[in-house]
Amino acid sequence: MDRRLTLYILIGMVLGVIAGQLLYVNVDAGVVKESVAPWLKLLSDIFLHLIKMLVAPLVLATVVVGIANMGDSSALGRIGMRALAWFITASLISIGLGLLMVNLFQPGFGAPIPDAAAAKAAVGEVAHQSAPEFILSVFPTSAVEAMASNNILQILVFSIFAGVALSAVGEKGAPLVRGADALAEMMLQVTGYVMRYAPIAVFAAIAKVVSLSGLEILKTYVKLLGEFYFSLLLLWSILIGVGALFLGKRVVTLVRYIRQPLMIAFSTASSEAALPKMFEQLDRFGIPRRISGFMLPLGYSFNLDGSMMYMSFATIFIAQAYGIELSAGTQVAILLTLMLSSKGIAAVPRASLVVITGTLAMFGLPVEGVALVLAIDQFLDMGRTATNVVGNAVATSVITKWEGMLEVEEPEYVEHPHAPAHTAAHGRAGLELDPENFDKG
Repeated sequence: MDRRLTLYILIGMVLGVIAGQLLYVNVDAGVVKESVAPWLKLLSDIFLHLIKMLVAPLVLATVVVGIANMGDSSALGRIGMRALAWFITASLISIGLGLLMVNLFQPGFGAPIPDAAAAKAAVGEVAHQSAPEFILSVFPTSAVEAMASNNILQILVFSIFAGVALSAVGEKGAPLVRGADALAEMMLQVTGYVMRYAPIAVFAAIAKVVSLSGLEILKTYVKLLGEFYFSLLLLWSILIGVGALFLGKRVVTLVRYIRQPLMIAFSTASSEAALPKMFEQLDRFGIPRRISGFMLPLGYSFNLDGSMMYMSFATIFIAQAYGIELSAGTQVAILLTLMLSSKGIAAVPRASLVVITGTLAMFGLPVEGVALVLAIDQFLDMGRTATNVVGNAVATSVITKWEGMLEVEEPEYVEHPHAPAHTAAHGRAGLELDPENFDKG
């Protein structure tokens, strides 16, 4: 099923481009905008809603079970510290590489100055959040509210407390651990059902974007798109190369395993859409759920490598378009500002644009310049979202290897004749969520 699903998603992307371009060329723009695009958006939004339905219970269950069965509470702190060290290093590399490449290519010179009013209307009001406000927002006042709003950071904080507490109470908490175990398995089973709809959602998402703007718009921004995607590929090479230092030849296997969540993230421009499938694929790669259940939610808030590269690239691109020279010191200050302001924004709509706008305002640069990238933001978003997936997959795998917990991957399409249904369907998910196997690990 996995190979067929990958093929169907790819076919959906190609058909979406063709259908969107046919609509753009042959149907009046007003008709497309009013009558066709809303239905295409509905088809893709249904998929995104279903995915969001899975995220909160899946994160809660996997983190609770993982920590409850980890045994050594010091391991949690050690993994957390190593994860944050990786995230900070990767963030600096991503933002720094964006600054380096945009100064090297200088794509902003000669770019057309856009309509300022349209840019401000599209981005909306920029909410400035101070460091104390952000830190406070990490801690939930209600676990139910955090679940209802799909606030991954708050869910993670509650789940860590719950997991540590269940580990402390021992046998009395065993029924709750088994319940969370069963909930995680149920969510993975539901993920399998939802993924069957993915090719239709991918088709609709791509068709909507192309039908509204057409492929002609890419010609106008071909220099920016080409240089940005080249920079992303360079970042991929660095991330995968560093991963290879820890994983060896298995890094190639990792890339093969994450191709489905990668394609889903690219076509829908949503990191969240790829999260449930990422859990499943990392299970198969041999990463215990107690590691991926902690690392992935944390990474989705603190390790957005593609988004951070984009923010530095786009900020300097806008300054170049307006002919504003920025000193090396100012660019370093922008780097540090983006480093801090980009954390915890994964759930914010148009999050990267909001951070870019706030950074432009902070350094006295023209805020209306956001309109320069607004027209093709969807195409840029697809690349940076896929990069976020790669960055988090590599980070999770490296930390697991660093901890000495990386296991031999499950045969991707081989099903043991006596395996339980959930184990056969989800590879290591069933094994890793078994408390006995945690004790052995």
